Amino acid sequence: MKLKLQAMFLAITMLLSIPSICFADASEGNVIVTVGENLTKQQKNEMLSELEVPDNVQIITVSNKEEHEYLGEFIPKGQIGNRAISSASITIGAKDSGLKVQTNNITWVTDEMYTNALITAGVKDATIHVSAPYSVSGTAALTGIMKAYETTTNKEIPEEVKKAANEEMVKTAQLGDSIGADNAAALMGKVKDEIAKNEPKTEADLRALIEQVASELGVTLTDAELDSLVDFFSELKAMDIDWNQVKEQLSVTSEKISTFLQSGEGQSFLQKLQDFLNHTLDSIRVLFNK
Repeated sequence: MKLKLQAMFLAITMLLSIPSICFADASEGNVIVTVGENLTKQQKNEMLSELEVPDNVQIITVSNKEEHEYLGEFIPKGQIGNRAISSASITIGAKDSGLKVQTNNITWVTDEMYTNALITAGVKDATIHVSAPYSVSGTAALTGIMKAYETTTNKEIPEEVKKAANEEMVKTAQLGDSIGADNAAALMGKVKDEIAKNEPKTEADLRALIEQVASELGVTLTDAELDSLVDFFSELKAMDIDWNQVKEQLSVTSEKISTFLQSGEGQSFLQKLQDFLNHTLDSIRVLFNK
């Protein structure tokens, strides 16, 4: 018995002696930057300046090979290109602060598309800035963001989940070409939220859920688009994803929008928008009455 207790004590001591960073989350305010390996020195300096990178911040490099690894199954190689250009900074936020994404020179992937894909990947509570020295589609940036998040939090994102996040981003952008970027991002986010709240038991239930969400948004999906989404979400449901965290992040992120719209600033914005629309309609009426 004495030997067993000694062995247990030794095991606990060994565990406690392992550096705590392996088990701890990153601290609020931690910043890490990722840059494309094919940026020129001048472009890299411009990106670091634009991203307002603090002194001595950790910088990691993303290669074009990595971009092809995670995107090659979902979009043509020509669209990925042969140069890694996109850059990003990640600042860890307070608990339950949600995700905030801002972009510059990103033409195809919207802020909301990044947000949705990152929530799927398990990224949470962070402010993310994505940029490029000139206009790019933005598909490659997600690889760098996930790599940076893994580095700063010491949490590994499963490879299948990384690929699923990239696939989601691409599918949403492609869907956006058909039904509009805002509708596409809203549809993907709402479907995930409903899955997290009450997971569909059968493929038929999942199909009905997607159709219902599309109907609520007032969009029409083609049979091919619907089939593609059913296949994607079926695969997503089977992966090792923390659906409670997905629900929480979707909640705090969407609550920010609701809070803004209900605030004085938000109401002022809505009033200005309404005044602008009224003024535009009045101008049109005057033209037609001449």
